Amino acid sequence: MPSTLIEVRRQYSDADEVALIDAVHAALVSAFRIPPGDKHVRLVVHAPHRFAVPPGLAHPEFATIVNIDCFAGRSLDAKRNLYRALVTNLEPFGIPANHITILVRDFPAESWGIRGGQAATDIDLGFKVNV
Repeated sequence: MPSTLIEVRRQYSDADEVALIDAVHAALVSAFRIPPGDKHVRLVVHAPHRFAVPPGLAHPEFATIVNIDCFAGRSLDAKRNLYRALVTNLEPFGIPANHITILVRDFPAESWGIRGGQAATDIDLGFKVNV
């Protein structure tokens, strides 16, 4: 159950915002093999003056950061697959590949309190983390 935050610095239509969330979630389902219903994705739209970017970006309005907090255990190959899937899935929105920054933070399951305040290590998650 990755917890994901997408940060952008331009306005999208409501439909495109939903589609962005769905695109990121689809990459997680594909690469990390999470259940399709396990959707914990948020989108934050920043005013450009509140989201600094490197001066060399060709289209700074398309700068996008995807932060993913997840259970530890995903392989390097799974992460590489995720990075490729995210870039591919965000391309239809006009977001250049080199304008996307992806940060995956792995935390031990004991550091997650879920399903009524239980430690994730104490319950059956319903999917494999080691992919």
